[in-house]
Amino acid sequence: MSASAKKPNLIILGIDSLRRDHMSSYGYNKLTTPHLDQFAREGVLFEQHFSPSIPTTPAYAAMLTGKDCFGTNVVALRHKGQVGAPTLAEILGDQGYNTTCVGFTGNPSSRGFETYLDYEAWAPDETGRCPKAENLNAVAIPELHRLAQEDKPFFLFLRHMDPHSPYLPPKPFERIFYGGDERDPSNQSMESVYQFKPFADFLKSWIPDGVTDHEYVSAQYDGAVAYMDASIQSIFQAVESLGLTEETLIVVTSDHGETLYEHDCYFDHHGLYDCTLVVPLIFKFPGRLPSGKRVSDVTVIHDIMPTILELLDIEEPLEADGQSLLPSIDGKPERRVSELYLTECTWMRKHGWRTPHWKLIRALEPDFHFKPEVELYNLIEDPEENHNIAEQEPEIVELLTARMESHIQRREEETGRTNPIYTNLGWHGKGDAPFTSSQQAYDTLHIGSSLTARSLQAKSSK
Repeated sequence: MSASAKKPNLIILGIDSLRRDHMSSYGYNKLTTPHLDQFAREGVLFEQHFSPSIPTTPAYAAMLTGKDCFGTNVVALRHKGQVGAPTLAEILGDQGYNTTCVGFTGNPSSRGFETYLDYEAWAPDETGRCPKAENLNAVAIPELHRLAQEDKPFFLFLRHMDPHSPYLPPKPFERIFYGGDERDPSNQSMESVYQFKPFADFLKSWIPDGVTDHEYVSAQYDGAVAYMDASIQSIFQAVESLGLTEETLIVVTSDHGETLYEHDCYFDHHGLYDCTLVVPLIFKFPGRLPSGKRVSDVTVIHDIMPTILELLDIEEPLEADGQSLLPSIDGKPERRVSELYLTECTWMRKHGWRTPHWKLIRALEPDFHFKPEVELYNLIEDPEENHNIAEQEPEIVELLTARMESHIQRREEETGRTNPIYTNLGWHGKGDAPFTSSQQAYDTLHIGSSLTARSLQAKSSK
């Protein structure tokens, strides 16, 4: 294949657990992402990008198939069976691409790569810290050099894990956003964290002994993002040094966000709140996309694949649920998204409906936080979703529930499938019987050490 005929290369940075509002690119008041900020100035940044089905498995399934949860049939972390749609790796492989996946081996959403490479993204080193992004670079940069030497275009997928707990950025990043006394005996803000039995052992396995200040733990998250940002610059530099800049589409995004100290969902990514649903999306492709463009339209994670295929000039007869975002970049979206169906199957089984004004969350079984079955938030007056007004606004609850159920019925008819949030009864890994009480859920669900958490992620791929 001649150089002139070669298709463009593709690199996707699928950064796990990166919340948009903790990136300086998106206006965060701490300079967490200076290199990604520069990357955004050279490309297109989408300001309102949603990943409506959390956690990892359904989100990456949507990202890599262009399908929503009805199209992929995936809603649960511990998904059983295949993803019900062709993956981006399969399509590009059929188009003659070399395909390599780093850090996402075995997950049903990562089907179709010809090469899988892993790196240490959980366990700390002898310093008690985990240089996750440098571990990734040690694997990914040599692979990038190998792919660049081939006579075929390539697709390189990188799953960065630094913002995913445990937050263990190396020095000096663990203190660049924190200057207090994390062991102040008068600070009691971590007591509720340590008393939350399902997560206590996991959190204590990586949070240093004696930490009393929740701000210190949140600063570890920000430090991990900043450390990762600095390490990602090495990837960008390698692309430039190899002379690949003009012929490579690079996409930076995330599967979901993170809850830090909000909503009692401590240092994890469950709860259908915007801190888990709103994620970054940045495209860079010199000569094909403008520089410094910011798009305010609402976009969703299953828009990524059809946008990529159009930018790579690949005509695939794909019935995507998402849409190419190139018209939105030009200010002429083919259809505007204003309402979203939400699902969660991580540590709770819930679904919901989001409009620009309202957020409805309905539990399908009791959760281990003892939250009410129905939550309603006025996103205009209460954007941080701290005041549940479901009891005060029953008519709004009824209206949003009807809109949600109408959407479910339509998508079930279109796909010929029952809504997977109804059928994934074994989502918690404790059998197929739904929890009958919050106390049962609280007593049953438990994460041990960070190594146990890693095994849970691995089990989700089986």
